[in-house]
Amino acid sequence: MKVKDLLQVESIDLQGSPAGKEDAIRQMVDLMCKGGNIKDREAYLTGVFAREAEGTTGIGEGIAIPHCKSDAVSAPGLAAMVVPGGVDFDSLDGEKVHLIFLIAAPNTEDNVHLDVLSRLSVLLMDEEFTKKLQQAKTPEAFLEIISAAESEKETAEENKGEVCGKGDVFVVAVTGCPTGIAHTYMAAEALEKAAKAQGVQIKVETRGSGGAKNVLTEQEIAKAAGVIVAADTKVPMERFGGKPVLECKVADGISKADSLISKAKEGNGPIYKVSAKKTQETRTEGKESVGHQIYTHLMNGVSHMLPFVIGGGILIALAFLIDTLMGYGATGGGNFGTCTPVSAFFKYIGGLGMGLMVPVLAGYIAYSIADRPGLAVGFVGGMLASSGNALAASYDWSNVGGFGGFVERFAFQAEGAGTTVSGFLGGILAGFLAGYVVLGLKKLCDKLPDSLEGIKPTLIYPLVGMFVVGVLMCFIFNPVIGLINTGLSTMLSALANAGLITLLGLILGAMMAIDMGGPINKAAYVFGTGMLATASDLMASGAQASDPTVQACYIAMASIMVGGMVPPIGIALACQFFPKKFTEAERGSKISNLVMGCSFITEGAIPFAASDPAHVIPCTLVGAGVAGGLSAFFGCTLMAPHGGLFVFATVGKPLLYILSWIIGSVVTAVMLGFIKKDAQEI
Repeated sequence: MKVKDLLQVESIDLQGSPAGKEDAIRQMVDLMCKGGNIKDREAYLTGVFAREAEGTTGIGEGIAIPHCKSDAVSAPGLAAMVVPGGVDFDSLDGEKVHLIFLIAAPNTEDNVHLDVLSRLSVLLMDEEFTKKLQQAKTPEAFLEIISAAESEKETAEENKGEVCGKGDVFVVAVTGCPTGIAHTYMAAEALEKAAKAQGVQIKVETRGSGGAKNVLTEQEIAKAAGVIVAADTKVPMERFGGKPVLECKVADGISKADSLISKAKEGNGPIYKVSAKKTQETRTEGKESVGHQIYTHLMNGVSHMLPFVIGGGILIALAFLIDTLMGYGATGGGNFGTCTPVSAFFKYIGGLGMGLMVPVLAGYIAYSIADRPGLAVGFVGGMLASSGNALAASYDWSNVGGFGGFVERFAFQAEGAGTTVSGFLGGILAGFLAGYVVLGLKKLCDKLPDSLEGIKPTLIYPLVGMFVVGVLMCFIFNPVIGLINTGLSTMLSALANAGLITLLGLILGAMMAIDMGGPINKAAYVFGTGMLATASDLMASGAQASDPTVQACYIAMASIMVGGMVPPIGIALACQFFPKKFTEAERGSKISNLVMGCSFITEGAIPFAASDPAHVIPCTLVGAGVAGGLSAFFGCTLMAPHGGLFVFATVGKPLLYILSWIIGSVVTAVMLGFIKKDAQEI
């Protein structure tokens, strides 16, 4: 796609005479509407003014590029106006604007236009090009000037390497703006031109709407005399630790490029200091070790997941507290937490927050690996990990023919295999899977024409990535976990029938702490609620509460709940007594973990287990197993399926139950203190 495909003759005015900036923008929007690109003029106009309020788009040198990315845009487009007499546009250099381009970008679907718009932005940095545009006699001639310059620029880009300019001095830069449409690339072009004029080599990393490109390596940063960060958006800065860094607005990268290059080549900038808590890893030839890369990706997912766990978990705990205060602690049963309208509201909102936990974990692992294009694919993979294949499992595939038979035979043959969830462990798997699938797609798409660059992150990567990850999760990972789930249920039933109640309690408690909401945890919990139903049926048939079989059912449920309460409490204790083992963010969540542990919300431990599964899970597993085994050995019983501390009124032998809980939590905390390595701040 070329610029002329976005700019129509009807949207070009070569004799503009607006009264001022506001009038100029309104006239430009009217020109855009003539091209048929806008479905809601007022909404689009409001969006253009809102963008202008963030900072002027009058970039100087007589040019302004107002723009808006909005749902009010039906199709990407451009409008252009030449103002022979000039108009005051609050330009960065204080001069009047003689050439205005308005950009309309839709929020959805095909973003191939972004590549075109970035090329136009770069072209406008050429003074000869802008003079020709201002001297054009007809709209058709205006378009031809753009087309010729664009073709010339494409040829030059093919012959240009990542590093621009010549000279003994080397500097690096990063540019980025919130929309990633125009200023990102204009600043990069301005810095490259200034570096070339001063005999300096430069490499510029652009962080536009399609993600980071021309990414700086550790070696390049290390040899750079100085660093320029001209950005109005978030840029990873820790990599510049110890280097002189000049930070400024992206607009300064355009208007003050010469000054920035002069300072950077002399190293005249404040030394960027990384917090002493930041990790100083050992690198080989400027590359991180594979292990540290995995850890970094994992921690990116965990850090974004943590607020969902804490916020959602405490809201659910408040729901239990409200029902307890209203007198439903011993009588709420399976409805406990939703017995009043207020508690039901809290539990509903908290449940939504907790439900986003695994998708967010997977999404931001993928984002760390593959940048913005990996985010959507990771979210979908995480949703499949947390929701399972429920739709596919419930569908009658017998009417679909050969394909339906294939699905039934290979994906959903085990009872429960289609609906099982793989929990946070499945979310971790889905996140890494999504990230590396998108990276693979990037490599495969490298040889596609440059004109398709904009369509890759918004169409090719998410479409193909979601399909590949969806197939792998639905047809391989979730069904396999379903088979494991079925096997676990069979094993637990066999132990219960054999009367090995203490061993059963130990295993049930340990299962609650392995994947904390995943298939193993759910297998134990479903088994426990099934035992409660069995006890209810027995008593309805005339059995007494003291009957050994009824007691065994209640003992199993007690072991399950105490096992699920141990991980958050044990981790909170470890944060208190072994602070060096945890990051600052993890230590800050110890209070919320105490609340969630008391409420039987095992998921409070998930961020810790996700960040260091090899050390945390064995500790929580052993502690929860000890608690579950002791509870069963003491003969503690529980008649409620949920609620933690708030349903202790239904616990038989409550003091021994609390003792089991405390011992299991202390075991987990002490093991973490000895086994877990000191934390690394990322």
